[in-house]
Amino acid sequence: MICYAVIPARYASSRFPGKPLAVLAGKPMIQHVWERVIRSQLFDDVIIATDDLKISSVAQNFGAVVMLTDSSLPSGTDRVAAVAEYLEEDSVIVNVQGDEPLISPEALKALLEAFDDEEVMIASLMTPFDSETDILNPNMVKVVTDSKQNAIYFSRSPIPYNRDNSTDCRYFRHIGIYGFRYAALTHFVDLPIGKLEAIEKLEQLRALEHGIPIRMVNTDYRGIGIDTPEDLEKVSQTIAKGSIK
Repeated sequence: MICYAVIPARYASSRFPGKPLAVLAGKPMIQHVWERVIRSQLFDDVIIATDDLKISSVAQNFGAVVMLTDSSLPSGTDRVAAVAEYLEEDSVIVNVQGDEPLISPEALKALLEAFDDEEVMIASLMTPFDSETDILNPNMVKVVTDSKQNAIYFSRSPIPYNRDNSTDCRYFRHIGIYGFRYAALTHFVDLPIGKLEAIEKLEQLRALEHGIPIRMVNTDYRGIGIDTPEDLEKVSQTIAKGSIK
């Protein structure tokens, strides 16, 4: 199986402009992501997809393969699909978010292993919640799955609703790292935005609304994404403690 990792990196951000170039433990954040993906040794190639010449220059200086993409593309997934036009059509392509500087190689391995099942077109990651506060946080997306571990629904609201306060009720957080078979990726970005996606503002609901299953893979990786300068400081402290391998 041919596997590629594509790391979309956009300079413009309403909450954190220039986020990929923010310095974290002495390196640009995008370099941390790229190094951890490279370290996994899982991919035939690792490509940074960006619309910004500054990011491109910095990434090339630390040795990354970079492809420039159109700044008008609406999402990271569209940026990944633009790169995919130049990749093998029988490949699996993993969208590794450029704001996940602590991405776990073990999580990436588990995600790719989902594609050993030929029925899997799209796969993503989930991890158990360990805090009620996080369950109630609309910025932490929840997911419920069927008996095959395919997603039934994603929501910013707590799902399922635990009507009888069952002790068996578990909540899972969606981690926005996706694997696509080439055909599924190119099909996905051509689909119109669905009603549920527009309401929840969750791109992954587009696949479910159009009948494309998403296989969910359980992982211990907590998905420490960086959306604000305050998040950057928290991750800096985590790295400084030496608790991340």
